[in-house]
Amino acid sequence: MNRLLLLNCFLFSTLLLTAKTIVVKNSDELTAANKKAMPGDIIILQDGEWKNLTIHLTCNGTKENPITFRSQTAGKVLITGNSKLKLGGNFLIIDGLNFINGYAGNDAVISFRIDKNQLANNCRVTNTAIDNFNNPKRMDENNWVLFYGKNNRLDHCSFKNKKNMGVLLAVVLDDDRSRENFHSIDHNYFGKRPPLASNGGEIIRVGVSEHCQFNSNTQIKNNFFEYCDGETEIISVKSRSNVVEENVFKECQGSVVLRHGDNNLVKGNYFLGNDKTGSGGVRVINKGQNVVNNIFYKCRGVDFRSPLAVMNGIPNSPANRYVQVINAKIDSNTFYECSPMSLCEGSDAERTLPPDNVTFSNNIFYNTRDSIIYKAYDDINGIKFSGNRVSDKVSQDLPEGLKKTILSKQDNFSKTRKTTWPSVGNIPFAEKEVYVNSGASWFAKYDPDHTKNPIAVVNCATTHDVYKQLEKKEPILIRLTAKEYALEKPFVVSKFVKFIGDKKNIIKLSSGKMLSAFIISGNGHLTLDNLHVSGESLKATNLVSSDSSGFSDHYSFSMLNCIITDIKRQTGCQNIFYAYRSMIADSLIIHGTTFANNNCDAIILNEEKEDKGYYNAEKIFISHNKFNNQTGILLDIYRGGNDESTLGPDLTFSHNSLNSCSSENGQPLISFTGVQVTNFFSNSFVNCNNGNILIKYADRVRAKHLFEKNNLVSSGQLEKDQFLTEKNNTIK
Repeated sequence: MNRLLLLNCFLFSTLLLTAKTIVVKNSDELTAANKKAMPGDIIILQDGEWKNLTIHLTCNGTKENPITFRSQTAGKVLITGNSKLKLGGNFLIIDGLNFINGYAGNDAVISFRIDKNQLANNCRVTNTAIDNFNNPKRMDENNWVLFYGKNNRLDHCSFKNKKNMGVLLAVVLDDDRSRENFHSIDHNYFGKRPPLASNGGEIIRVGVSEHCQFNSNTQIKNNFFEYCDGETEIISVKSRSNVVEENVFKECQGSVVLRHGDNNLVKGNYFLGNDKTGSGGVRVINKGQNVVNNIFYKCRGVDFRSPLAVMNGIPNSPANRYVQVINAKIDSNTFYECSPMSLCEGSDAERTLPPDNVTFSNNIFYNTRDSIIYKAYDDINGIKFSGNRVSDKVSQDLPEGLKKTILSKQDNFSKTRKTTWPSVGNIPFAEKEVYVNSGASWFAKYDPDHTKNPIAVVNCATTHDVYKQLEKKEPILIRLTAKEYALEKPFVVSKFVKFIGDKKNIIKLSSGKMLSAFIISGNGHLTLDNLHVSGESLKATNLVSSDSSGFSDHYSFSMLNCIITDIKRQTGCQNIFYAYRSMIADSLIIHGTTFANNNCDAIILNEEKEDKGYYNAEKIFISHNKFNNQTGILLDIYRGGNDESTLGPDLTFSHNSLNSCSSENGQPLISFTGVQVTNFFSNSFVNCNNGNILIKYADRVRAKHLFEKNNLVSSGQLEKDQFLTEKNNTIK
């Protein structure tokens, strides 16, 4: 035994003596170092830009002596262009890389395998960041991280601004080599993911429906999720025996969803909604799920995004639908000023099986603002309530086991929780603790706000003056001082640009045939303010449009206090604003503007016809405008299919005056197809589309439409569906 111990010590000492530190400065040297690397070696990547490279790391360390690939300075090795990292070795550590100003094409940015035959095991990626590393086009799908193999770890890494299609991080269980994997995803920062306007915008997915009956045993712990709004599922669990523990979800429009697979645990997490619309918590489906010891703080999501949603199931459900909730445990959670939880959520003609044998115990509901704490859409006799405490301010009649009592803020959070955090009772402290310890140590979690910087004001008296200013990188405010601008090519906006004028000065826009007078490209933020535009000589197809290339970067458009007149389809201009498919507007704002004597369609967002739940504007505000003698479709928004994973589009149409507006060929003046939310109030319609449809509502999934305090005189009818609520309207 002593001889064996001495031999092991000798071999270990020899290994330490032979371990090398190697500095590499390009991909060829890195490839050579990988081929020669031995256990204990440290390969240092020289600071600088590493562009258009695929890194294959296939060497093998040992548990005691891993091989380390490390940046010379953390964050200063910039991986740019069409680049990716593929791991296929054992006991490797990758430390300090910065993926920026690039994309990975069809591949993942980081993959724990080289190919189907060579997987990584016992490897670690740490202190690394991926920021805005998106494929140029939104519909070109890929992932940022793909897990294969077993016992791999991703920790203290930062991820921000994923905008193209595809789950950010996926754990793949396609064969036995990647099941029972015990991967660890811990202490990472997952920053802003804007709404994807389609399914596939999750941050983490563990498995897929085809593999939902396999154990993954993936551990997701101590991560910080902030502004993760891609879709309704932040973490989508589609396998068995996973743990989601002691994470913080701050102001995320979505939930942890136990979508497929049984016996998963959601424990000790903080869901800090902070009153954000759509902020959710946990959605429960399938068998044997455990939701314990979590705190839900001012989560205000509803329906699928409720702080807690327990779903109805489908009889003999296929793997990709909804298995009945059976044998679930929901225990010792705290709900603080949250919107009502949703029980038997999704009940319909297909989802007919209510939850059964669900233990719901020792939960606290502190609420001073809502009259109810839950909504039930089916029979809840299969849920056994016991030991739950509810604020006495709640007026809802509650079943036995949900007891009203006097609760204070102190009582609410003083209850002992099984957690490793120093102070559960202090929400800001717990948030800060996880926030500080998450992500790459060198990575800035917030983008600088360039709009707060002083913006130059430039007078442009000619078209070429405008082109020159748009070519610059800096935000710009352009004052149009001439009476006519003849466009040779579109004004392309790919930064913050504001055009201003004087409504007393009528600006004549003229052009030959082209796509649009103004094109908003990726990262373009265009505002037209106080302009009086005559389009009688405009031959461009659109006055304003998004770029037709379908970029992954978002855009926004505002038209404020303008006058738009005399745009004629007879000369070639078909639309005032047109949104092309596959590109997303964070917001469209049209306010205080007069549209008069235009013979064209006005605001068109109807190109997403794949019927997969896609749409192309998240928030739309049309208010305090005048539409006079407008001939053509006024507004058309389309979101097709039966997907339930998104919040938008969300439209507010208020305080507008419409006089003598009519569509052509008997079409509705306004059409909403699949729009999730419309608030239509305090508008006046006089002599608009009389004898035809004024507004058409068409929905295949649940929506919320309000039509309130509108005045209709000699105007068309509403084509309604079951999701429309009408209040206090006047019809003459």
